[in-house]
Amino acid sequence: MGRRRRPKFDASGYDDIVSGVKAIYRDMVRPLEEQYLVNQFHYPMLTDQDFDAKPMVLLIGSYSVGKTTFIKYLLDRDYPGAHIGPEPTTDRFQAIMFGHSEREIPGHALISNPLSPFAELTKFGNTFLSRLYGCEVPSDFAMGCTLVDTPGVLAGRKQTEDRQYSYYDVIKWFAPRCDMILLMFDANKVDIPDELADVIRHLEGYDDKIRVILNKADSLEPHELLKINSALTWNLARILKGAETRRIYVGSFWDQPLRPSYMMELFETETTALLNDLASLPRNNTTNKLNDLVYRTRMVRCQALVLDELRSETRKVMMGKDKKQKELIAGLEDIFFKVSRAHAIPPGDFPDVAKFRHILATNEYCRDFTKFKKLDDKLLGQLDTIIRDHIGNLMSAFEAVPAATPAMLPEDGKVGGSKVAPVLKRSGLDQAVLRDIWNLVDVNEDGLLDADWFAVAMHLTMKTKRGEPLPTTIPEALIPPSSR
Repeated sequence: MGRRRRPKFDASGYDDIVSGVKAIYRDMVRPLEEQYLVNQFHYPMLTDQDFDAKPMVLLIGSYSVGKTTFIKYLLDRDYPGAHIGPEPTTDRFQAIMFGHSEREIPGHALISNPLSPFAELTKFGNTFLSRLYGCEVPSDFAMGCTLVDTPGVLAGRKQTEDRQYSYYDVIKWFAPRCDMILLMFDANKVDIPDELADVIRHLEGYDDKIRVILNKADSLEPHELLKINSALTWNLARILKGAETRRIYVGSFWDQPLRPSYMMELFETETTALLNDLASLPRNNTTNKLNDLVYRTRMVRCQALVLDELRSETRKVMMGKDKKQKELIAGLEDIFFKVSRAHAIPPGDFPDVAKFRHILATNEYCRDFTKFKKLDDKLLGQLDTIIRDHIGNLMSAFEAVPAATPAMLPEDGKVGGSKVAPVLKRSGLDQAVLRDIWNLVDVNEDGLLDADWFAVAMHLTMKTKRGEPLPTTIPEALIPPSSR
């Protein structure tokens, strides 16, 4: 069997779209969130680094399930801080990022940059920061995605007392910020200890991000694998609530050839499916940012209308303002219904009434409803314009970006111009420009591209579409390692 495949993707096509989302939020939505106390009722406001951060993948599992080896497989190289062995080896959280040269970054340095997506981790204290590291590696995979390796989950008090920081709280911090959570299990030991079950329960609310990997499966016979897979499915169902059965990727995810067996075709199919899932991260990340912008825009509109209604009702009384506010809080369902009917707001846009009622009754910013920001009619028009026009234009640009995945490329890593041309044409570039791009990347002049040169072609296409000049020769930095 030949060299095993790795995901190839290029996130550059989505840069302009993410920049547009960031500008709309920063200039038009965030100011309204500040005025109408959205951060007091619902969620923190976003910063520029929330938009600039690359897609993030969090790896969780017991010790020695193969997390570090899997990361090396994706990166196609070793990386600083990687230790492999049968005993617990990774005793720290480690963020693996792209860099033009290899270097390791201690935790205090990693969070010292206010633009870093990890800056907020300072709140977990020095003990945790001494167990936090980053590293930069010149890897194609790391150009489009940040990987976060976690300490293997330990048994008993070692998981809590010996670590001297809240492992669970750190996991809860990463969960909403990552785009995918990989739960890894060793096919030879799929029992889920209580400590790992507790970690998984702390991922509640992020089920859509979870992918399950059954690693080292080529060491089992077919009947053993069937039994193990069923046991893992059952164990997970008891912890992860929900009607859907978890998708489990079965295989042996490292850089060595698979052990010969009747199931090699299955393992290769599973590997391809997982790589395709990973390769879709830049597109899915952009989709999530667009969806979040729509959600936040609709939420701030609803919030503004509700607070304005509470303000107006409170101002109607000359005496007994506190009593009136308590009555409004008690009858909050009626306020929601009135706003929904008057402004055609769908019921699904309203927040949880019990949580909203509790915040109104206890938050210091809600002591006097008459001090809520008065609603400006121009505000509603501005929000409608954001949803109808600005976000609509971004969605059109998003749909125009080719959604290329490793599935386009056969196992031998070569495709011809007939398959590549339709993908490049979706960029809308002139035929002559596309021909120049093809001539640059068809270095062997055989009419075929391997996975690396296909990624270069996509990169040049999107840069040219943004108005950057097409180089006359391939820059040294873009030449794949396999061709140097």
